[in-house]
Amino acid sequence: MMTTILTAIATYVATSVDYLIILLIFFSQENSKRQMKGVVWGQYLGTTALIVISLLAAFGLSFIPQDWVIGLLGMVPIALGLRVAFKKEKEPEEDEVIDSARKYRSVVLSMTLLTIASGGDNIGVYVPLFSSLTPPNIFVTLVVFYILVAALCFASYRLANFKYLRETIERYERIIVPVVLIGLGIAILSENGTFAAFAGLFR
Repeated sequence: MMTTILTAIATYVATSVDYLIILLIFFSQENSKRQMKGVVWGQYLGTTALIVISLLAAFGLSFIPQDWVIGLLGMVPIALGLRVAFKKEKEPEEDEVIDSARKYRSVVLSMTLLTIASGGDNIGVYVPLFSSLTPPNIFVTLVVFYILVAALCFASYRLANFKYLRETIERYERIIVPVVLIGLGIAILSENGTFAAFAGLFR
């Protein structure tokens, strides 16, 4: 049992460290509890999607699309980065309530898609791990994963609320956020062979 727990911890940490930067950016931008909950929900939903895909693959159900198709999700962080770069400085006060409700839904969706898009390495590690475990050990592993999702979100939230870090991100938001998100999107497209797949269409 202890071996299973330690393996699950090592696996999650090794494949999910890159989420820390994404969560830091989201938590530093969202200023309401409702929207921050959206970030957490999105992380859980994205992680669940990665786990389900990995379990299906581990038990011989090939529902995983080609890598380059998964790579198309790299367009999500690119779109988010561009939106931040070109957004208006302030929203009219009378639209704040409506905008908050819409933003909550978009935060959940954006975080979910970002988690999935960044999860190519997760699937690559989860599939052989789940294939080697018995059902009870898979259950223990999943419990550990979900506990660690909470721990990661909490750690990111605390880091994002350090005054200097939050003020720096807010001050240079139009530079830091687009650079990080667009860079992440390009990396996802590249690592999954999406660029190469499209280049092959023109040969």
